[in-house]
Amino acid sequence: MAVARGCMDNSYISKDMLPGPHPKTLEEQAATAKKYNMQMEDEEPWLGDGMGYGDYSKFPDRSQQERDPWCDWDHPSLMLNWGEPRLWDLGVYSRKHVDASSTPVSWNLTRKQLRSFTAFMTFMFWVWGECHSPAHVDR
Repeated sequence: MAVARGCMDNSYISKDMLPGPHPKTLEEQAATAKKYNMQMEDEEPWLGDGMGYGDYSKFPDRSQQERDPWCDWDHPSLMLNWGEPRLWDLGVYSRKHVDASSTPVSWNLTRKQLRSFTAFMTFMFWVWGECHSPAHVDR
């Protein structure tokens, strides 16, 4: 029982890994930037709205698709280096989920695709209506 209990205790997150309280002053914000190995200009705290983010920094929503795939990453599957701060919701922006990079599509192409789809669907509904309309029976 003691061995199982010891394994269970070691699997939990320690208090050092949890975010601290939300920074209210510039000095606290500077200490938070130092804690997460960031520059003061890059550190932007989350709003203190009680969601539990604490002093963890807010990063821009950038997916891992935007990162260099040929770089020698310390953790290649996540494209992260050791000591690099992670997004709060890193799992959402992994390579297997969301690609948040901007891929602009011209309005002309979008308009052509919409018109083609609408014309095709109209044609298919017309064909279906012709083939499946009830036969007119004269008595």
